Amino acid sequence: MTIYLIIDPHFSHENIIEYCRRPFRHAEDMDEFMVERWNSVVRPSDHVYCLGDVALHRKHLSIVRRLNGKKHLVFGNHDIYDWKDYINAGFQKLMAYRVIANVILSHIPLHPNSISQRFIGNIHGHIHNRPEHPGPYYNVSVENINYTPISLEEAIKRLQARTTSRTESSRPRVFPHEYGKENNACALWDR
Repeated sequence: MTIYLIIDPHFSHENIIEYCRRPFRHAEDMDEFMVERWNSVVRPSDHVYCLGDVALHRKHLSIVRRLNGKKHLVFGNHDIYDWKDYINAGFQKLMAYRVIANVILSHIPLHPNSISQRFIGNIHGHIHNRPEHPGPYYNVSVENINYTPISLEEAIKRLQARTTSRTESSRPRVFPHEYGKENNACALWDR
């Protein structure tokens, strides 16, 4: 049994092709490609954590039934339907976030203070193909993983390669009047 991760498939979302420059002419082509890629690596006994934004419209959740594996959903900002719709679509577990192997799995990148020294890092999506935040983050949006689920093991290796040492440069930068306050709610991403 292998654990896989994927995020932001946006099944049948025609506009996501333009927004994220996905290499497809139509949503149907995109859907079929992602189903084929998913089923080429995921076996029925494997577990897959979809970290959100499955489909924009309820009727397109039916695509989930075509996907191999035991599926778990970490809710994203577009996963707005009743929890029963996701269970009926084929997800076995629903959650807001998940911690596995000392890594936080979430839809959006978490604030650095939420990760701190307690966790290896944060595997997320939401930002699609935009540049990754500095620090202990790894983005598994479909655009970054060739529209194919990635094993948790591989994602952690890539996360660790990005964050081999935690330095002051990976910590949040604070407004000048807030220096020295570690839990500052006004922290900005250090770019």
